[in-house]
Amino acid sequence: MALHSVTENGLSCRASRKPDKISRALRLALTELEADVTTTLTEPEEAQTEWPGPLPGAEPLPGQLDRWLASHGEELVAIRRHIHAHPEPSYHEFETAALVARELAVAGLSPRMLPEGNGVICDIGEGDRVIAFRADLDALPLQDLKDVPYKSTVPNVAHACGHDVHTTVMLGLGLALQQLARQGQLPGRIRLIFQCAEETVPSGAPKLIAAGALKDVAAIYALHCYPQLPAGLVGVRSGPFTAAADTVDVTLTGPGGHTARPHLTADLVYALAKVIVDTPALLGRRVDARAGLSMVWGAVHSGEAFNAIPGEGQARGTVRILSREAWRTAPELVTQLIKDVVAPTGAHVEVGYHRGVPPVINDRMAAAVIAGAAGAALGPERVVEAEISMGGEDFAFYLDQVPGAMIRLGTGVPGSDEKHDLHQGDFDVDESCIGYGVRVMVHTALAALATGAF
Repeated sequence: MALHSVTENGLSCRASRKPDKISRALRLALTELEADVTTTLTEPEEAQTEWPGPLPGAEPLPGQLDRWLASHGEELVAIRRHIHAHPEPSYHEFETAALVARELAVAGLSPRMLPEGNGVICDIGEGDRVIAFRADLDALPLQDLKDVPYKSTVPNVAHACGHDVHTTVMLGLGLALQQLARQGQLPGRIRLIFQCAEETVPSGAPKLIAAGALKDVAAIYALHCYPQLPAGLVGVRSGPFTAAADTVDVTLTGPGGHTARPHLTADLVYALAKVIVDTPALLGRRVDARAGLSMVWGAVHSGEAFNAIPGEGQARGTVRILSREAWRTAPELVTQLIKDVVAPTGAHVEVGYHRGVPPVINDRMAAAVIAGAAGAALGPERVVEAEISMGGEDFAFYLDQVPGAMIRLGTGVPGSDEKHDLHQGDFDVDESCIGYGVRVMVHTALAALATGAF
């Protein structure tokens, strides 16, 4: 059964009601993409998992939203499967953004698309103080290895990090809160931020911030899929959550020569080995261990012949840090250490230190708000302490400007020992996580609006 019909102006509507306010640019974008997006957006014939109702110990949602969510469960699963089957790489999320904007417009909201058409910002309700929620739209450059009806139809592009789930949960949040707004039960203003390009550097968060995503925002929240937790559980923590992730490029050059006469050359292989071994060790003596700094090399190359000392060598690696303070001083420190290590060898060295993303540091009060909301949404026993990850997340750019928190959404199949990890071609989720995610975020929105801490 198709979820939508197409009206004369290119917008799909579930009823004769049309959105009251929508920009001309958005109308054009939706009109151009409507046919492509709608053709495969169908409800699943068989749900992968039973759509979750309120769990024991959970508090009901206001405004009959429990009933509303139950009736829209298959629709949200269909949206997730459509996005999963039609992934778009970073900065090319045009159809995904159009789909999100259309669903919000049909609900009577006024989404605003980025000028490039690959991101969406949408406010719900009224008030000077805004609570924001962010989802990311892009997919990874990986082949989808699953054998499922919603397998990626795009070669070498797949939603292997769960951004299709993030987008669907936040869309469900927006549609649910619009129900409350219509009933006059939304006590403030919520902003949905659907961001492009989380998976690349430079990433999309600064672009959304420059477009006004954080204007009047008092706090911001996000979630991330976590297959190590079963669906129905969430992980929350205050303080460091993910690490800063930078890259380092090192190039060594020298005259080269015969391996029989290394004293007449700058022995680049030896010098490169010193950089690879000594720099991480020295960092461990120059940076407080509590900063959580990790330097790991991922690519090394120098020479071809076994008996010739090469004239050039390269090493590339990552620097990951949990401390904001240590991250701010890392470029100068790492660069100088590498130069100091190389100096006695006589090789010439060039160091390129490239910023990636800052560390995600969850605000104490924001983490407490979402922990309490998750307990209300799922039951207190289903909220666990999240592990720290050394992976990077550009949600950190928002947290550098306003308080907020990210949580981990359990996506694993309950009772199963098989874990489809992130950034792997077979990654998939227990789709009941969508319903749990929406419930948690609705409770979070209402709790954050009610607190005066932000």
